[in-house]
Amino acid sequence: MKRFFDINTSDERIDTQRRDLMKYGLAGVIAASSPLLTMKSAMAAKDGSDAWKVSFRQRHTGESFSGVYRVGDKYLPDAFERLSYVLRDFRTKEVFPMDPHVIDILSLIQKKTGAHDSLQILSGYRSPKTNAMLKRNTSGVASNSFHMYGQALDIRIEGLGTRKLRNVARSLRAGGVGYYPKSGFVHVDTGKVRSWVS
Repeated sequence: MKRFFDINTSDERIDTQRRDLMKYGLAGVIAASSPLLTMKSAMAAKDGSDAWKVSFRQRHTGESFSGVYRVGDKYLPDAFERLSYVLRDFRTKEVFPMDPHVIDILSLIQKKTGAHDSLQILSGYRSPKTNAMLKRNTSGVASNSFHMYGQALDIRIEGLGTRKLRNVARSLRAGGVGYYPKSGFVHVDTGKVRSWVS
């Protein structure tokens, strides 16, 4: 599976990758992305149409996105421009291109849970400045967080227990799943398949 970020790299290489992403922008990120799922899995996921949809609200800003972001194997740049804006670092206002694969994960979670209007995003993209601040003040924040590359989301679903949400996310086997029962959210990312409790 093609990735456009390599999280396990030196700080110098990460800075170079961040500069390249900012230079090439959203269109380059989308062009470099192949769909997360195989065609067989995609056929099972799309309910008879080629349109992939997602709907969520950013808890801290109240902003939302609801609509089609992918048709068949093609991601829609206009949808990703809006998605990336809503999922920006709400503290610094910095916008960064979100990994299309993490949006696929979100869409599949929504489909499996039937949570069409109740999905909340607690954290999407995080700037390095925000991540460093959270690492100093909060336990469980990784120094080289997938959030800094637009590859992670912290989510909750109103009316659905955090344990059940964690189980649904793990069943996808699409990346990392962190379970934060005390804080009431689940972390999903596009890294290796793994899980943890914090």
